[in-house]
Amino acid sequence: MVLAKARLFGTEEVGLDAAFGRVLAGPVRADRDYPPFPRATMDGYALRYADLQRGVRRFRIAGTLFAGSQASERISGGECYKIMTGAAVPEEADIVVRREDVREEVEWMEVGAREPEPWRPFLNIARQGEDLRAGDVILDRPCKCSPAVMGLLATLGLATVRVTRRPEVGLITTGNEVVEPGQPVGPVQIRNSNHWMLAGALQGEGLGLRKYAHAPDDPDQLMRVLGCFPDLDILVVTGGVSAGDADHVPHVLTEFGVRRLFHKVAMRPGKPTWCGVMPGGGMVFALPGNPFSCLVNFALLISPYIRACQGLEPAAAMSLPLKEVRKKRTPLDEFFPARVDGSPAALVQMPLNGSGDIRLGMQADALALHPADTEELKAGSNVLFYSVV
Repeated sequence: MVLAKARLFGTEEVGLDAAFGRVLAGPVRADRDYPPFPRATMDGYALRYADLQRGVRRFRIAGTLFAGSQASERISGGECYKIMTGAAVPEEADIVVRREDVREEVEWMEVGAREPEPWRPFLNIARQGEDLRAGDVILDRPCKCSPAVMGLLATLGLATVRVTRRPEVGLITTGNEVVEPGQPVGPVQIRNSNHWMLAGALQGEGLGLRKYAHAPDDPDQLMRVLGCFPDLDILVVTGGVSAGDADHVPHVLTEFGVRRLFHKVAMRPGKPTWCGVMPGGGMVFALPGNPFSCLVNFALLISPYIRACQGLEPAAAMSLPLKEVRKKRTPLDEFFPARVDGSPAALVQMPLNGSGDIRLGMQADALALHPADTEELKAGSNVLFYSVV
């Protein structure tokens, strides 16, 4: 239901220095052949294969070629160029003999025996266009600018690139008992971890918070806070979504004009989650206040939505064996923190004493699923999990 509401928010042109982590919005084509010229893949000597075929083994060195330089004269029979890795191979040469396979003199070199691989044309030469031809499509679908993609874009000479616009996100935390870090905390108060945890999770998606506010457990004040938020693509609200007397969020959101998609999911943690659509089309995710519940819902609902709104496919679940037995606590699907460990790899459960545990499954890099219809996960059984940071 969440992914069905995903929509693109337009595109924009950014400089290459601002493209890391952004999602490319259009196809990327090769601007020229790659390699753009025949290139030596080894330090050695560039010469004519026909000379080797007719038994020539001693060659006059016509000059030395470094990367970025070109041959100043043509070579004829019995001649060669000393050449460095990455340098352009002279037009007449069609083989590079490795430096370690020859005996070098000042003006001459002598080729030794070639074993076990026989000589052949274009040995140790990357031929022009063997990777890509000018105009070839390299990337034809939305793609995040990883370090490898950044290197590719620079190689293609792209000083600017067109990327999808990132969604604008707002966050409202709620609760009379919640205070910000650095403020005095009473004996029955807690610090606002959800604010910073979700801000960090958004940064992991390349997003920041457009606006943040905290509201007490009062419907009138919550309504006023909602009214202060501009039109946003995504609004996240934490706390106040369950069935207690102070859980006003679902009612207030409805009164504010948010159309409910669903309320409550048969999973733990995160069962009370509420989700709806703003009149302007923005998505609202109202999450339980317990920190681990927020983290799970971000991984399962919000992160896939953010990816889909930029044209990316949701991350697929993977599976690995579980190292130790795990027993069910509820009749629901249960998600628990785990770490991928060892060789061969396996999942190791991380300590967590309920969804309010402030440890939040620290050092976990996976969110694993204990299905509702499986009472016990046995050691060595394959378990589905999602990769998380």
